[in-house]
Amino acid sequence: MPRILIAGCGYVGQAVADLFHAAGWTVEGWTHSAESAARLSANPYPLRGVDVSRRAQVAEHGGMFDAVIHCASSRGGDAETYRQVYLDGARNLLETFPGSKLLFTSSTSVYAQSGGSWVTEQSETKPVRETSRILLETEKLVLDHRGIVARLAGIYGPRRSALLSKFLEGTAIIDPENDRFVNQVHRDDIATALFFLLGREAEGAQICNVVDDQPILQSECYRWLAQRLNRQLPAIGKSKGPRKRGDSNKRVSNAKLRRLGWTARYPTFVEAMEKSILPSFADGIWTPSH
Repeated sequence: MPRILIAGCGYVGQAVADLFHAAGWTVEGWTHSAESAARLSANPYPLRGVDVSRRAQVAEHGGMFDAVIHCASSRGGDAETYRQVYLDGARNLLETFPGSKLLFTSSTSVYAQSGGSWVTEQSETKPVRETSRILLETEKLVLDHRGIVARLAGIYGPRRSALLSKFLEGTAIIDPENDRFVNQVHRDDIATALFFLLGREAEGAQICNVVDDQPILQSECYRWLAQRLNRQLPAIGKSKGPRKRGDSNKRVSNAKLRRLGWTARYPTFVEAMEKSILPSFADGIWTPSH
């Protein structure tokens, strides 16, 4: 029976751990602290509080695993936090589990294209933000050790959607002069993609974009939500504040992953909203805050 370590059992990591467990793998999950591990003690696999950025903690909990998934979260931290969690974390995992296949969940934020073009795994990666440059440094480390890099688009799923939250809170803005494509992927599709990639015959290092089938303009997302929920369109104006993924505007292709044989359960924004995300929001949350 294959053994897998999920280093980072958060929103995505738990879904991944649950899928591997259901498929018969022996699963161990790590969370950032013993307190968070205790809150998840009802899960049918062991969870430990291990900070992947601390070499001694990682080494202390070493074991034998066929595969390790590094999906710990920076929790929105700064560049130094990124370096500790992602780069130091990957280095610690590689040193502690040298015989394991490592899969690192990176981000499509490493693509800085701004003209709305399609990007693939072969496209240029020259991000402006230091956090994304640290992700690229981590990717190189993992690839040099014949690991797998999964570049995740914006994550959404049950009880989590930045676009829907902004729309319902009344903070969304439609900026006609600065509209952009939104690249997203459902949490459960991330889980199946990682399961798929680790279940294939070993082919050495590789990079795959993990994103749904249809990038969509942000304005189209808001227009659909307004019609679907019978609410007013967001205000027209200038976007405010920094974007989580910078000022890029691109359409991320999942053609490579689909060509390998993976299919998305939620291939479009509309299908994900209708089948998973809207049903997970309580009616009361749909009341704007102003």
